[in-house]
Amino acid sequence: MLSFTHVNRTLVAASVGALALLLSACGDATTGTAAPAATTEATSEAPAETTSSAAPKSSTKSTAKDAPVGDVTAPGAKLKVGERAVVPFKYGTDKNGTIAITVTAIEQGSNADLAAFGEKAKGITPFYIRVTVENVGGTDLSYSSVSLRAVGPDGKGTGVIISGDTAQCESESAKKDFTTAGAKYETCVLQGAREGAKVAGATFDKADGYEKSPVTWTS
Repeated sequence: MLSFTHVNRTLVAASVGALALLLSACGDATTGTAAPAATTEATSEAPAETTSSAAPKSSTKSTAKDAPVGDVTAPGAKLKVGERAVVPFKYGTDKNGTIAITVTAIEQGSNADLAAFGEKAKGITPFYIRVTVENVGGTDLSYSSVSLRAVGPDGKGTGVIISGDTAQCESESAKKDFTTAGAKYETCVLQGAREGAKVAGATFDKADGYEKSPVTWTS
């Protein structure tokens, strides 16, 4: 199922079509399952320290690129495309572990790539965030998937939420055997921006402590 959120309050009432769902991203979302685009700027502010008997405390100065396996990248870390972040991960209600996320590329597509979204994609430029995901903790994370968001040069959201697949960007989930340390898969996260706007980076904020201080990758 493809879903699409555009910053235009007048389109909140648009019905669910065969290919896309369009909601308002201005203020609070009023209906549907899509959420309004977040505009929180990623910062490098250090979070409260936590302790673990299995691993050392995170440090805002450390990145997973040079850290040993099992070390966790601190919330607010700023990485370059191609660098690896090790983060805590929860999927659903019963899958927990540690994964490594590497954003390998952020590519700009063409509006024509969104033909399946119809008129709702008018004036939107797609961006493709290509990602490698690794199971670091060795727990059962089969069939899980990761979520990343595109941000503009100001570090804020693009104002557009779009999800689904195109021929140029097909999302993948972990396979049945994503249950051991070192298991990997590759995926593509479809994101969008208004025509003429740029995407400068991608963020991960789907873990405790990372909501307000996401890990950010930039080119």
